[in-house]
Amino acid sequence: MISRRDLLRIGAGAGAALTLNPRVLGAFENDTVLTRPIPSTGEEIPVIGLGGRWISTNSTPEELADHRAVLHALADGAEGAGRVFDSAAGYGRGGSESYAGQWAEEDGFGDGIFWATKVNVVGRGEDAADPDAVHEQIQRSFDRLRRPVIDLDQVHNMGDPPTQLGILQEYKEEGRIRYIGMTTTSSRQYEGLARVMREYPIDFIGIDYAIDNRGVEERILPLAQDEGIAVMVYLPFGRSRMWERIGDRPLPDWASEFDAHTWAQFMLKFTIAHPAVTISAPGTGNPDHMIDNLGGGRGRLPTPDHVRRMISFVESLPEA
Repeated sequence: MISRRDLLRIGAGAGAALTLNPRVLGAFENDTVLTRPIPSTGEEIPVIGLGGRWISTNSTPEELADHRAVLHALADGAEGAGRVFDSAAGYGRGGSESYAGQWAEEDGFGDGIFWATKVNVVGRGEDAADPDAVHEQIQRSFDRLRRPVIDLDQVHNMGDPPTQLGILQEYKEEGRIRYIGMTTTSSRQYEGLARVMREYPIDFIGIDYAIDNRGVEERILPLAQDEGIAVMVYLPFGRSRMWERIGDRPLPDWASEFDAHTWAQFMLKFTIAHPAVTISAPGTGNPDHMIDNLGGGRGRLPTPDHVRRMISFVESLPEA
């Protein structure tokens, strides 16, 4: 169980102070860290990770100090509760990969992270990716992350699967990338994603899924189970919609039945309650929020009855 001293150490070590919110600390009262296996290998990973879109070359020094504290919270602040950092070559104009790799090397936590990133060199209106550009972008990710092996590299936003997935497969066969996959957060691309899931030997998909955005439940999540493909969830808070709908409402008392102590944990536990979901990776630049999110990966999960009650509750709220 994480202590107040540990929280202070994380914040001080990365140049930022954490607010010791009792509700956040309460997230760690239950020691059970939930993990799920990656279907293609059986490797277990924690069900809560971190999306790295928020780290940017435009971030201020104060913001970068908070971001560094967030990485510390993921890597060593929750005693195994989190491990997966998900980035992309284009996030933050390259700052997401670059800063994360620099901090991990300088602070010595790189080996404890499951490093995930994305590649896509296909611009709008283009049909095919230049193979040389794909190789160049992948190599740049290795350089920025400062890792000889990347755990997961996915083709971002369904960009030219034959070319880009084919190149990722070559890196996988060479042992330089451990897992490969495909992502989209657009329902218009679900048909194409389903085709890739059936026709290509991918290990992961990355999709958007939230308690108010359940379209993937109809086809994509069942297909992932059938094909043995891991699922990484993006946008589990419905972008900003759910926070606007919740407002200052108190968390329902019955959320404690599945060890949700905050609204963030309520929403995260909804996503990982689905048996097809391997990991939920919300983005945050706030170290307090990172600790809170990691609490969503501990304790009990909602039962099917809880899930129905959660949906009914959210649907009763006014639209944002």
